[in-house]
Amino acid sequence: MKLSPLLQTFVMHFGEMGSRWGINRTVGQIYALLYVSEKPLNAEEIAEALGFSRSNVSMGLKELDSWRLTRMQHLPNDRREYFTTPDDIWVIVRTLVEERRKREIDPTLSMLRDTLLQIPQNSQEEHAHAKMQEMHDLIEMLTNWYTDVQKMETERLVNLLKLGSKIYKLYEFKDKFTLVGGGKSKITKGTL
Repeated sequence: MKLSPLLQTFVMHFGEMGSRWGINRTVGQIYALLYVSEKPLNAEEIAEALGFSRSNVSMGLKELDSWRLTRMQHLPNDRREYFTTPDDIWVIVRTLVEERRKREIDPTLSMLRDTLLQIPQNSQEEHAHAKMQEMHDLIEMLTNWYTDVQKMETERLVNLLKLGSKIYKLYEFKDKFTLVGGGKSKITKGTL
């Protein structure tokens, strides 16, 4: 299997970006190839297309499986395992975010909770304690927001994302109003 220039550009770039996201280049390229492939691929096809050794492909597929990002299937009259990605990009994104939360955010929150239970012994520790509390509260707030977002149906999540800066503009518009005695609203000078 030879990659076209278009596919090769995508696969190579995804590999380079993967290394910036905390996965190795090989794993990123394997995932990119599976994602854009029109049919499930076996390990030999992946190795041939990317020029990787079979053992590198096998380790990469295990890594992707540990992230729950690939689907394995068997084809009729073929004993080999074939791999693909979920069809729905939102399933992929939700899985990635969930796995990163489990691997990175949850351990950090646990460490912060345990550390914040300790009583500071001096001014340096009091300062550090306050900064850690600030970090804990922010991560906790983002985690709670994430939990709510994960429960949303995809269509609602897409609509929320499309609102984007419109939500901020709504807050700006709201701030242009001030409450005047008796609970009546008044447009402040210069808003129209």
